[in-house]
Amino acid sequence: MTTSDVVVFDLETQRAFSEVGGRNGLAKMGISVGVLYRYKDGRYYDYGEHQVDDLVAALRRSRLVVGFNVLHFDYHVLQPYTDFPLHTLPTLDILDHVHRALGFRVKLDTLARHTLGVPKGGNGLLALHWWRTGQLDRLREYCRQDVEITRRLYEFGRNHGYLLYWDRRLKRPARVDVSWT
Repeated sequence: MTTSDVVVFDLETQRAFSEVGGRNGLAKMGISVGVLYRYKDGRYYDYGEHQVDDLVAALRRSRLVVGFNVLHFDYHVLQPYTDFPLHTLPTLDILDHVHRALGFRVKLDTLARHTLGVPKGGNGLLALHWWRTGQLDRLREYCRQDVEITRRLYEFGRNHGYLLYWDRRLKRPARVDVSWT
């Protein structure tokens, strides 16, 4: 598989966990924006809720979808918009790999800081604020930054065979081995 067949994907929501009854209400969160990076042309694509059919079509055309918590979050938020079973897409979920290797979850910000030396540019609550106050450019840029970080983590892991996270027990950065050929 060449990277031209690969996309990196993230989305933001219209509602918080507390508004939909927690993790069991993912299907009620609604998509505010989705961003896709396509290796084929090296471009980012932004999708609003009214463009979800185009987003799903782009995901379906891919040989691999890369994301962070995409299997247990993004696909569940997106699923009510389509009859296509998103969980059947060929997917590399970075959080899923790290969780299986370590036995616990690690935040995207933690991996980004220790592997790439860059922090995330916000959080989900800020994204909700930008959605609700109509600051859609800021919302798209935030989601794009998360896609960029996810893309860079994927490339680092693919090229080096590991990522770095903060080990709370040892109080220092530590490696988690990954195998993404």
